Amino acid sequence: MSTENEGAAVPPEATPPAGPQPDRAPASASGAQAPHAPTAPAAAPPPPAFAPTVAGPAGGDLGDQDRAQGSPGHAPHPGGEPGAGPEQTAQIPAYPTAGHGSSGGGWGQPPYGGHPWGAPPDSPAPKRRNGGLIAAVLAAALVAGGIGGGIGFWAAGQNDGASTTVSATGDAGALNRKPTSVAGIAQKALPSVVTIEAQGATGEGGTGTGFIYDKQGHILTNNHVVASAAGGGKLTATFSNGKKYDAEVVGNAQGYDVAVLKLKNASDAPLNPLPLGKSSHVQVGDATIAIGAPFGLSGTVTTGIISAKDRPVASSDGGGSSASYMSALQTDASINPGNSGGPLMDAAGNVIGINSAIQSAGNGGLGGEAGQSGSIGLGFAIPIDQAKRVAQDLIRTGKPVYPQIGVQVGMRDTGDGATIAQTGNNGSDAVTPNGPADKAGLQPGDTITKLDDTVIDSGPTLISEIWQHKPGDTVTLTYKRAGKEHTAKVTLGQRTGDK
Repeated sequence: MSTENEGAAVPPEATPPAGPQPDRAPASASGAQAPHAPTAPAAAPPPPAFAPTVAGPAGGDLGDQDRAQGSPGHAPHPGGEPGAGPEQTAQIPAYPTAGHGSSGGGWGQPPYGGHPWGAPPDSPAPKRRNGGLIAAVLAAALVAGGIGGGIGFWAAGQNDGASTTVSATGDAGALNRKPTSVAGIAQKALPSVVTIEAQGATGEGGTGTGFIYDKQGHILTNNHVVASAAGGGKLTATFSNGKKYDAEVVGNAQGYDVAVLKLKNASDAPLNPLPLGKSSHVQVGDATIAIGAPFGLSGTVTTGIISAKDRPVASSDGGGSSASYMSALQTDASINPGNSGGPLMDAAGNVIGINSAIQSAGNGGLGGEAGQSGSIGLGFAIPIDQAKRVAQDLIRTGKPVYPQIGVQVGMRDTGDGATIAQTGNNGSDAVTPNGPADKAGLQPGDTITKLDDTVIDSGPTLISEIWQHKPGDTVTLTYKRAGKEHTAKVTLGQRTGDK
């Protein structure tokens, strides 16, 4: 096709499906702009951002207020408005990957003497089951309304009237914690995690999380956490010691749901970057620790394991006008609205992902009230390998770079592959003339079933897999045409920017 449409967090050339959109974690998996929300009460702390929520069990999207629940893979695609025509299509770009360190060890092989966190085992970990092939999530980055304030007040109120104190007994040394324990990792990491408050020019805003990326004062977070303030609003970052600094957006990638901020006038800020691991080394069952500000409760630490790897996730904003795609790390660590943009760490304290989206039960879709959706043990993080590469591009040029194959595919059908549309958006070519796919011989109507050794069951899955690569990489596509299977080598092209 001749052009590639880009959504707020959507692959280029993608048209958003007419189906429902899931909601996001406090800075979730889609780089979409958060819907306008009521202004929080003056006395309450900044409202939390809404964690992107994932689709239902079979991978279906979580619908927003204006959409009925749909089937998996119906995430909005860049370059089109929801419901634009009977056949929704999306152009396929590819996303870069970044390196990270190996995980500290899973439940089965604890690196710290019998337990992944250096403590004696209590009971065997419960068995985990993978969910659907595609998790569609929604990013409601900025949720107004004083949710954080309400919960904070409730939590503080539990001690009202208490008059009895209990003193710890035993040796003072017993309070020491091993550096490899959860407490030890949290103690070291918390000073490098910030709570981000974003306020748009029209007053909408919310709260999310970020973490120190380098000693120059760059902070890594989700695009949907800062989207409302990226065009002239106000951003602040508050450290665990209570110090608050103004910040500005260096660059944001809607399709990847990644953004880089930089602190202003922060010569005295504690700029201690968190160590980055390698998400490619992570294994299912590895222990995880998440840090963030769920519902505005800054400095919250939760733990779990890696429940699944390479989980195709499509997330978008409430309006369905933009979407992001990732081959996510799935974790059962508790992640809620406000956790978005925070670090997911391994048992050695290395960052292996950026918490971005959650799947919620019931009617906690994007249109629901903030706080109706919460953790059910299905959280999704952008692999740090991918996020690191995006961050490097944003710091260097201020713009994201998207790999692509130059086709538009249907976004509604799932299970049989990603089918190239007969006609592109707005009458354009479904296969970009002289683009990567065109040069490799692909045609409208071909159904792509594999990318290298990965089975492709839908358009969103194809996009999330392509975005793990970088422009210039060569991949092998397996596709069907007239009932016969073919393969083709495709060298990925690139597109710069979200517009």
